[in-house]
Formats: sequence, structure tokens, C-alpha cells
Amino acid sequence: MDELAARTSEESRAGMARYGINVADAFGVSVPELRRLARALGTDHDLALALWDSGNHEARLLASMVDDPAAVTEAQMDRWAADFDSWDVCDQVTSNLFDKTPFAYDKVGEWSTAEDEWIKRAAFATAAALAVQDKKAPDERFLVILALVRREAGDGRNFVKKAVNWALRNIGKRNAALHAAAIDTAEAILASADALAAVDRRDPAARSARWVARDALRELRSNKVLRRF
Repeated sequence: MDELAARTSEESRAGMARYGINVADAFGVSVPELRRLARALGTDHDLALALWDSGNHEARLLASMVDDPAAVTEAQMDRWAADFDSWDVCDQVTSNLFDKTPFAYDKVGEWSTAEDEWIKRAAFATAAALAVQDKKAPDERFLVILALVRREAGDGRNFVKKAVNWALRNIGKRNAALHAAAIDTAEAILASADALAAVDRRDPAARSARWVARDALRELRSNKVLRRF
């Protein structure tokens, strides 16, 4: 903690705040600096737990970088997810650590119905990370997640809908078969949203679902993505 405090940067803290990051207990240490420190520290589960319990922003990011996925329990995942209070902590923890645990896919399903905005974001941020980093997973795992994406696309909370969209786009860029499935999912979401809007043009679920689907389709149908397949 002393080493983190020694790297305090008020300029960086101000920049973090401009991007909507909670800096109530933050030093302003950059992620690249934290990764260099994590490499020097190596894997240390007990250290990760202690860093997390400090409550400090950078300490929690660092905890996700040094923890051992094989030592992480479901209870720890639930406890850490309940502590999320900033989008960057959520996204770093899910992509550095949670997606590498044996419980990752189960937690995607479980957290996808959470009332808490950060826990629900964690579900789809984990899914987005799995789509990129779990190279050996069969397509069936992601077809299940696409069903969750379709079901939850109407959640209009900013940090949830962006993560739902993120998961949809990442799954659609995984391979040709999932690309087609993601396109179908986005089109189904859009059709459902249009049906809701026909009844009430101001329906917030329709607005959220339309954004999720249209933004995903824009990328998935781009020449850059299509050339990959």
C-alpha cells in the first residue's frame, strides 16, 4: 500500500474522474503501472485478498492481477462483485480473474438476473471476456449467453446495457457460426423492441434494446469484421 501511495498522481485522479471512475479512495496509478507491479509480485492469493479488503481502488485492481484463479471460490466472487462501485474495477476484475475461474459461466447466468447494476454488469463483462479469452470453449456455451443477451437487452441502465452490447459484439466476433448467431440475436432483439415501441414509443426497454441491437449490428456487419470470416 505504501508503494501504491508513493505513485499518487492528482492529475491521473482527475482524469479518472472525468471518465466516470469512482476516485473516492484512489491514488491515480495507471493500469500499465499496476501491471508492471503485478508482474514483479507474481501470483499471491493471500496478498490479493488483503489488497481487496483495503478498499482502495488501485489495490483492488492489483488484487485481480495477482490472484490465483484456481484458489478463487464462488463466495469470493460473490463478495467481490458485491463490492464493485466503478466500471473499471468491474471490467478489470472480470477480465483479469473471474473469467479464468471454474465458476465463470455459472456466474454469468446467475448474475444476469441481479438487481444490482454492478453485479449485472459483471455477468456480461465476464461473458465478453470469455468470448475473447476462453479459446477452447464450445460454441454451445456462447449460444446460452446469447439467450441471456436477448432476455436482458431491455435493461436501460447505462452500465448494464453497455455490457450486454459488449458481450453480444464479442461473441459475434469469435467465429463464423457465432457471428451468424449473434446477428440473428441482434435482429430478434430489434424486432422485439420495435413491437414494444409500437405500443409505447417512449418505452425505456425498447430504447435500450434498440441501442444494444443497432450498435452491435453496425460492428458485426462492418467490412472489418466480415473480412475475418
